[in-house]
Amino acid sequence: MGASQSQGPLRTALVLDDEVQIGIVVCKMLTAIGISASHFAEPLELLLAVKRSPPEILILDLQLGRADAVDVIRKLEVLKFPGSILLISGRDQALLAEIERIGRSHGLRMLQPLAKPFRAADLKARLEKPSQLEPLRDNGKAVSENPPANNAVLLEEALENNWLQVWYQPKVDLVSESVCGAEALIRGLHPKLGLLGPAVLLPPAGAPLYKPLSIFVIRRAIQDWRLFAGQSRNVHLAVNVPASVLSAPGFVGFIRNALPANPQFPGLIVEVTEDEVIRDIDWLHEVATQLRLYNVSLSIDDFGSAYASLSRLKDLPFRELKLDRSFVTNCAADPLKRGLCSTVVDLAHCFGASACAEGVETLDDLRCLRELGFNTAQGFIFAEPMPSPQFLDYVVRPFKMPAVDFGFNPTKNTSRSGKA
Repeated sequence: MGASQSQGPLRTALVLDDEVQIGIVVCKMLTAIGISASHFAEPLELLLAVKRSPPEILILDLQLGRADAVDVIRKLEVLKFPGSILLISGRDQALLAEIERIGRSHGLRMLQPLAKPFRAADLKARLEKPSQLEPLRDNGKAVSENPPANNAVLLEEALENNWLQVWYQPKVDLVSESVCGAEALIRGLHPKLGLLGPAVLLPPAGAPLYKPLSIFVIRRAIQDWRLFAGQSRNVHLAVNVPASVLSAPGFVGFIRNALPANPQFPGLIVEVTEDEVIRDIDWLHEVATQLRLYNVSLSIDDFGSAYASLSRLKDLPFRELKLDRSFVTNCAADPLKRGLCSTVVDLAHCFGASACAEGVETLDDLRCLRELGFNTAQGFIFAEPMPSPQFLDYVVRPFKMPAVDFGFNPTKNTSRSGKA
């Protein structure tokens, strides 16, 4: 093991690369930008060092002799590593992106990967992006990443003490270039822990608390719709409801009674994840059909993550297929992802449903998704989730699409600049 250090560093980093010379060079780059760095060639030595004193940054090569980055990621999850992880490799970008996704699925804070060879300036640029090095943020407010041991206890306390909030992430119609709706998302404002995100608040799947939580979100969403409609902003709101709650006795009756009698109400969208849909599709079909009587439609969320059988979906009355963000990210550069996106658009339209892309973050991906025929999209490229007063301000002001020349519609000026 070798080490490179500088005096009085602001940050600390560990580098794991079985090619010693490369590891030493990376450490020198880090030292030059004011980060204390140590190099390890063996995963076990690195993991022991992380256990003793976790660094702020961990730089990880993909191939490590008899081990690899995925092995290390699994161990880091067990250690509850709190820092940021930067993957480096000479392998192709698609593999780097896939292992980054694996890291995120294990609850780790993954930075955008860096392909070898790279310069010190490239490394510095990766490490100095605030959105990547700071804790997860919502609308500029830090979100707690240290949840209590029992999420269910915290959620129950939040429900009892009125700490829960419903925030909204805009959904954009890619044809009309307008805000057409929003997804309602749960947040909590704890008096000591501050703003809490869903990863902190939500208990395990199937927990009984999802029913009172769903009731709270629907009631608040309807209340906020009335606020938006009062300002002549008739947006279509979507709420997430577990299939087990949706099919519980009396829940359809609750939704029916909660809906406003206002003839302008465009209806409610209920998002159910694909994996839940396929567990009991017959019963959900019955419930979804019943909900259609009250202008409540079904959206299959995270589509593509559970590989549902088409033969099981064809009879389910759904209005929207919402493609999982893992297929959306980098679809412009990845031919396989682009092909999958195209297939989902065709599938949705064959079923008479719309296709929505979630997790859109780059202009290239946005251009690709619109060219493929997606009806709607949401993601940080438009806006992060925000409290209802800020969402109202967002939809009141003129909406401008991000500056993308889509090129295929000569009758429409799509070269407008501006940020949502």
